[in-house]
Amino acid sequence: MVALSCQSHFIIYKSFRNVNSRPCISCAMQSSQSNIKVVINGAAKEIGRAAVIAVTKARGMEVAGAVDTHLVGQDIGKVCDMEEALEIPIINDLTMILGSISQATAFGMNSVVYVPRIKQDTVMALSAFCEKASMGCLVAPTLSIGSILLQQAAIQASFHYKNVEIVESRPNPGDFPSQEAVQIANNLSGLGQIYNRDDISSDNSARGQVIGEDGVRVHSLVLPGLPSSTTLYFSRPGEVYTLKHDVTDVQSLMPGLILAIRKVVRLKNLVYGLEKFM
Repeated sequence: MVALSCQSHFIIYKSFRNVNSRPCISCAMQSSQSNIKVVINGAAKEIGRAAVIAVTKARGMEVAGAVDTHLVGQDIGKVCDMEEALEIPIINDLTMILGSISQATAFGMNSVVYVPRIKQDTVMALSAFCEKASMGCLVAPTLSIGSILLQQAAIQASFHYKNVEIVESRPNPGDFPSQEAVQIANNLSGLGQIYNRDDISSDNSARGQVIGEDGVRVHSLVLPGLPSSTTLYFSRPGEVYTLKHDVTDVQSLMPGLILAIRKVVRLKNLVYGLEKFM
């Protein structure tokens, strides 16, 4: 069994296989056999409710089940304030709540795991299981297409600018630097460049935290009402190049989620990062 020890959202997608499993997994619904049937774990949470609505509206897929520890027994359509009930009650399934992705794939289901922080050894163990079971799984630190585009643009810019700093803002306290900022800094540090040569040895805490060994600094700002934002400042003599990505709502994750659903049902192994599908 491969279990994730960190807090995460799991969005589990049933592929086109005919699998005899527990009712909460197989969800006996009268629907088109060509549709991708989607079981959403954490369905009563904000991101889960947004996922239910997004999947319902998407062509070629349908919600086949909803799992959560809250609002058990209530219709997920009503919980999401949809005009009509989906006739799908929220169920409390401990196996899925515990995050056992290996058991989910054993039931013949492909999976998307949205988890901002995950240990590398967990990914490797899950990858080995998926390879052996010929099951598809996407592990996604972010489902935001904008975030991925920001990271890709930052890598391109790093070859032309030798000074860079990351400034992030969040409305609520959390783990800082954020996983997004750490990911960007690690990406830039892995390119063999040396940044901020004139200030690389500064130990002044007001200058932010250096991530990696190549002088990439991260500054984290927390104020209620601020959007979740990540800004990169690149510079060279006479020029400043700025990249910025703001997130104001969980709706920003839904295009990436729908893309992940459409791609993951074709996999027979584990893929790390939504960017592999873009």
